[in-house]
Amino acid sequence: MVGTAISIADVRRALGAPHQPARMKAPPGQTAAVAAVLRETGGAVELLFIVRAEHPRDPWSGHVAFPGGRVDPTDADALATAVRETSEELALDLERDAALLGALPAVRTHLQHGPGPLWVAPFVFQLLVAPGLVPNEEVQEALWVPLEFLADAGNRGRFLWDGPIPSIQMPCVRYDGRLIWGLTLRIVDLLLSLAGV
Repeated sequence: MVGTAISIADVRRALGAPHQPARMKAPPGQTAAVAAVLRETGGAVELLFIVRAEHPRDPWSGHVAFPGGRVDPTDADALATAVRETSEELALDLERDAALLGALPAVRTHLQHGPGPLWVAPFVFQLLVAPGLVPNEEVQEALWVPLEFLADAGNRGRFLWDGPIPSIQMPCVRYDGRLIWGLTLRIVDLLLSLAGV
């Protein structure tokens, strides 16, 4: 959808009052959480991603993702995980520098992780200030992408994914030489759908 104006107010209304989803029944280690951080800049709304650092033992190295990770047994809940992981990966303090807008429905990965599926809980935040982002060793770079770019059907395409199953065509968005796809794109589309795009 070209030219669709998306505001943080639209996202806030769609999500309603800040809340946390009911605790998931999956055990710790089978649940992860991510932060979808929005900012307004120059009249546009942008969404924060990370590019994972290259590592030979990480099958997702170099991929675009949201800051986040697996729920640790010491985390109070999935929201605490999203906040902790964002601080560790980008030195971004979401409790101090952002407002929680709400939570998207948890999404399940298609690939098997250990004894069961991995559920990912996405939390949406609005950045209130403009702190510098300092990627740690797990992150190659931070990447801001306009929501309008992500919503534009003209920026959607496909690529051949050569994963653990035979090569298949996967939907994607190409931005600045980067591919946004898989679970990350599913969360983007959930956010866009809730915002009415």
